[in-house]
Amino acid sequence: MRGKEIRLERIMDRNTGKTIIVPLDHGVTLGPIPGLVDVGKTIDLVAEGGANAVIGHVGLALHGHRRHGRDVGLIMHLSASTSIGPDPNNKVLVNTVTNALKMGADGVSVHINVGADSEARMLEDLGRVAVECMEWGMPLLAMMYPRGRKIADEHDLESVKLSARVAAELGADIVKTVYTGDPDSFREVTEGCPVPVVVAGGSKTDERAILDLVEGAMEGGAAGISIGRNAFQHPAPDRLIRAAALIIHEGRSAEEAFEILRT
Repeated sequence: MRGKEIRLERIMDRNTGKTIIVPLDHGVTLGPIPGLVDVGKTIDLVAEGGANAVIGHVGLALHGHRRHGRDVGLIMHLSASTSIGPDPNNKVLVNTVTNALKMGADGVSVHINVGADSEARMLEDLGRVAVECMEWGMPLLAMMYPRGRKIADEHDLESVKLSARVAAELGADIVKTVYTGDPDSFREVTEGCPVPVVVAGGSKTDERAILDLVEGAMEGGAAGISIGRNAFQHPAPDRLIRAAALIIHEGRSAEEAFEILRT
């Protein structure tokens, strides 16, 4: 397991034990949306801002490797579906742990929609990938979202608690899930999950709202954030990430981070 420990230090800050992850895997789901047309430039910006890692498909390694600039951890995403498919909640495996190792990845991630019609197969995929990650010493991040016909609100506390715990039980090293809306309820999620939990940034919103979310999540015991569109579609992604880092790695308030962001 020493390989996992070494690779996790490329994803989690070794001094604070926290992390800022920027998912850039939206090209498969949504295509070349703003912020992801020139993915190399975006990686440069979020890396300069202090991101610990980025998430992307094999294309990120093939076409986004920069050969310059600040280093940043690479988490290779193994799951995919498109927004125009018959069931976008049905995530399928499109890559392997061993290929991610060959591509130089520091970790892998899988996406599970708990409650979806295809939940059983996605959980099977998660378990199989987790075993393979244990074999090769590869960190595994599980993106766990309560989504399906029985889910009226994907931010429902009990659904989020279940989703996070499932990932830990099946072998994930880091769990990404949605914020439940306030620090007290989110603490129930983090206390009920024996591995680090990072909070998803969600749909595009304004910068103060995202910083408030980061502050609340950290107060609720989060190990960091995994913010995509709110980072790479910000007019200055490096500054947004730098502001979030003040909260996550330095314990500053959202108000302080916002004031610095605006100066």
